[in-house]
Amino acid sequence: MEVDIDATLPKRKMHGTLHALRNISKLGRITYHMLGFSGDNTVKTEVIARYLSAEVQANQGDSNLTISPHNYKFKYKGTQDLDGRQAYVLRVTPKEKKVGLFKGELWLDTETFMPVRESGSFVKTPSIFLKKVQFVRRYMMQNGVSVPQRTESKIEARFFGPVELDINYLHFSKETDADAAGTLNDSK
Repeated sequence: MEVDIDATLPKRKMHGTLHALRNISKLGRITYHMLGFSGDNTVKTEVIARYLSAEVQANQGDSNLTISPHNYKFKYKGTQDLDGRQAYVLRVTPKEKKVGLFKGELWLDTETFMPVRESGSFVKTPSIFLKKVQFVRRYMMQNGVSVPQRTESKIEARFFGPVELDINYLHFSKETDADAAGTLNDSK
């Protein structure tokens, strides 16, 4: 999928936007290929690059960070309407303080039980440079699968102060085995 990452340092009046291609391998490895950037280089290197690096590292580290009863306690809070569809709202509390786990809410589509929204704050920040990370992540249903649509983050960073990070996920596609075989054959 393509991603547009829009980052702002409000106190420094700095802004930058990265357009990239995000690939997730069959084994779950995330890689990015930069397609373009505009804005302040400080935002590019100190905010966006660090975010991408943290995401890739978190994905390669502890693979057991799933939203499951192994990692979280769940409390049913009711139902809410989200874009004309009903969603179950669950309060999630991590059983341990680990990087990548969050305290907040998980919304599940009442028909498919797939995630449609996550929100909250990380219980342990992935870097000493970050004090607090809050986020709202929205999903959309595509071919029976829940795929990321948008993530909005508000971060308190030690040196830069507040950081606003908005990520839009575009043009999700899934490579089939035939597509992968064609790619391999084309590269010979």
